[in-house]
Amino acid sequence: MSAVLPHYKMGPANFQANVLIYGGQLVQYNATANPTTDLTVIPSAAASVRILGVAGNDAAPIVTQTGAANTYGQPIIDISVLGDYLSVYYGGVDIFAWYSGAVVQGNLVIGGANGTLVTAGAGPAADQVVGKCTQPGGVAAAMLTQQIGGQGAASFFLGRVRLTI
Repeated sequence: MSAVLPHYKMGPANFQANVLIYGGQLVQYNATANPTTDLTVIPSAAASVRILGVAGNDAAPIVTQTGAANTYGQPIIDISVLGDYLSVYYGGVDIFAWYSGAVVQGNLVIGGANGTLVTAGAGPAADQVVGKCTQPGGVAAAMLTQQIGGQGAASFFLGRVRLTI
């Protein structure tokens, strides 16, 4: 019998954000060189083979958390900003994620630009496939009308995906 236990048995992994990340975006490590001490994550690039999973919450790097001193001379801690850690879901989880292109229900998906999902097409590279579209009825082009985090182009849709990564 082995004395080795799984590192993550249930639940998400936790990572630190390098840039602003919205819940539902696919994320990957910021650094691609090996070895590295930079373990922060960023929204994934198009057709990335380094995708870790889907961000479960919004997060942004905290530049400084202490403000001016209060009347007692102690620094004021600013807790009004987003946290800099996010949960990342992976492996067999059915979760909402951002789509940037039409996908038929049941089709394989790969990472699109800015941490989004697009259809894998015919004969996708196995290391690029991140899951299968489980949005009831699929994602039609007419549904791509939302903004990620209320910013940028209104050409996205928050739909369901079953992760295989």
